[in-house]
Amino acid sequence: MAKPKRGEVWLVDMGYAAKVRPALVLSGPVVDDERALTTVIPHTTSVRGTRFEIPTSVGWLRTGAFDVQGIGTYPTVKLMRKLGDLPEELLGLVESCVVMLLALPGHP
Repeated sequence: MAKPKRGEVWLVDMGYAAKVRPALVLSGPVVDDERALTTVIPHTTSVRGTRFEIPTSVGWLRTGAFDVQGIGTYPTVKLMRKLGDLPEELLGLVESCVVMLLALPGHP
């Protein structure tokens, strides 16, 4: 089974409605006896320009954005293959946006 790591971008089968698309892994590592789920932020090429979209500029990914409002958890078996590692700076922007979306402590 795949062992995705936080900050990696994987091709994920999100089902019939959401299609197969790249997604950023947010989950931390789990031990083998825990439920095999992975939390991800999907990547979209249909950018609407909302404050919850983080534009991407990495060479191995089409121009678009990570749509933080689309955060979801999928069985790890739905992660098909690793596409690359997101730069730390971009991962930090996505994490800050998640904090804002969920109104977690630390968000102004």
